[in-house]
Amino acid sequence: MNFKNFIAIIIFTSLIIFFSVCNLSGQTATIRGFVYEKETGEPVIFTNVYLSNTTFGSATDVNGYYIISNIPAGSYELMVTNLGYDTLRMSITLKPDEIVNKKLYLKKGSYTLETINVSADKYEMRTETRTSVVKITPKQIRQIPSIGGQPDLAQYLQVLPGVIFTGDQGGQLYIRGGSPIQNKVLLDGMVIYNPFHSIGLFSVFDTDILRNADIYTGGFNAEYGGRISSIMDITTRDGNKKRIAGKIGVSTFGAKVMIEGPLKKQSETGGGSSSFIFSAKNSYLEQSSKLFYNYIDTTGLPFNYTDIYGKISINAANGSKINFFGFSFNDKVNNYKA
Repeated sequence: MNFKNFIAIIIFTSLIIFFSVCNLSGQTATIRGFVYEKETGEPVIFTNVYLSNTTFGSATDVNGYYIISNIPAGSYELMVTNLGYDTLRMSITLKPDEIVNKKLYLKKGSYTLETINVSADKYEMRTETRTSVVKITPKQIRQIPSIGGQPDLAQYLQVLPGVIFTGDQGGQLYIRGGSPIQNKVLLDGMVIYNPFHSIGLFSVFDTDILRNADIYTGGFNAEYGGRISSIMDITTRDGNKKRIAGKIGVSTFGAKVMIEGPLKKQSETGGGSSSFIFSAKNSYLEQSSKLFYNYIDTTGLPFNYTDIYGKISINAANGSKINFFGFSFNDKVNNYKA
């Protein structure tokens, strides 16, 4: 065999392998879509979506979006599992080169099980490098003892390692020794300055409107700008897409009200939806402290604050979304002179 024939055989074999691989890759399909809570239409975050008895699966992101790709054509059973919800099972048949869009709705479980830990952390570690990142959800915030009976992000942050708060006319946050100006706080992509009230016990964010908070204490990307200490990336949830709902809370520190509901109801058969959510918090500590906390100072504590948040969410049938929101907060501190 001469050299030219040898080269020709190698080229011919390479072409066969190449076209075989291309042909095999063309026989795969993709499933993508969103997972919603059936009762409210709110996205179910960090839940598992997978094909039963296979290694194909994914975890939803902060918007409830999932995508499972490179699936061989065939018939499968699509499953969604999450603690607190009934397991969803659905038969699905995939054709070569097909992209299937599926909106999935989970119903809250009506029975109690023993503790089961369902986590997307293992899957994320395979695909993402997340150094010094703490994920916080409203459920976690409510699990710690709260001051005044109102769970708050500021109180949860104080139990994290490397975090120091200074209250009493400051409300300053120090993470890993960095100064407060070196921290960056984002609310749905908008920069928030001075996000903690002067008393240092409460943040300007209402826990009932939060969906998720990512706290980066190191290793964050350049997309966050020139901050060198920490990043707090906070996202808020949409309003209830099925019905009008609300919540009122009162404590010796203050009161709050939250109302939400659909502008256009979400339908499981398809189509778009829109909703609103409104939240307001107001402190009356300066007045109530004279009655409940007179052992501290008979003249009362000179701290009050007001937080107002409103949001309108418009969701298209294909998953596209646009939000309009406004946020106002202020502190009222009286400096008494001796």
